[in-house]
Amino acid sequence: MFSSGSLFMLFLLAVSIIAKNQTLIIAIVALLVIHYAGLGDKVFPFMQSKGITIAVTILTFTVLIPIMTGEIGFSQLGEAARSSYAWIALAAGIAVAVIAKGGVVLLANDPHITAALVFGTILAVVLFNGVAVGPLIGAGIAYTAMKVVEFFSSSGAG
Repeated sequence: MFSSGSLFMLFLLAVSIIAKNQTLIIAIVALLVIHYAGLGDKVFPFMQSKGITIAVTILTFTVLIPIMTGEIGFSQLGEAARSSYAWIALAAGIAVAVIAKGGVVLLANDPHITAALVFGTILAVVLFNGVAVGPLIGAGIAYTAMKVVEFFSSSGAG
């Protein structure tokens, strides 16, 4: 009745519940429901091949909403251009987009690396309260770079 994949998912579900990680809980429950509803043969291949594109599209949609609603406009862009942090964020956004392009190819073509990446992501989400979302990596890089700039600026080295 339970395959090794299902047992592993149940183990991850238990860990996710203990860690109170709602995102991982929802993802695991959805996968189990799809599997046990007999839809896995159709849904899983589609999601495996198109899931990253769909997820990035949804994230991009979400990021663009403040522009569409007028919360962010040309005046904010002009203000940001005068901020060193905004330039750091711009560079981080470019870097992560370029890096992510190679990551998509890697995920599609190397199942051994994919397994390690997926497991590492799960560990980060469960153990360190991480978030399994690519665009947030850019924000994390920008935040780290900003802290480095602050450190050197406050120490008189900059």
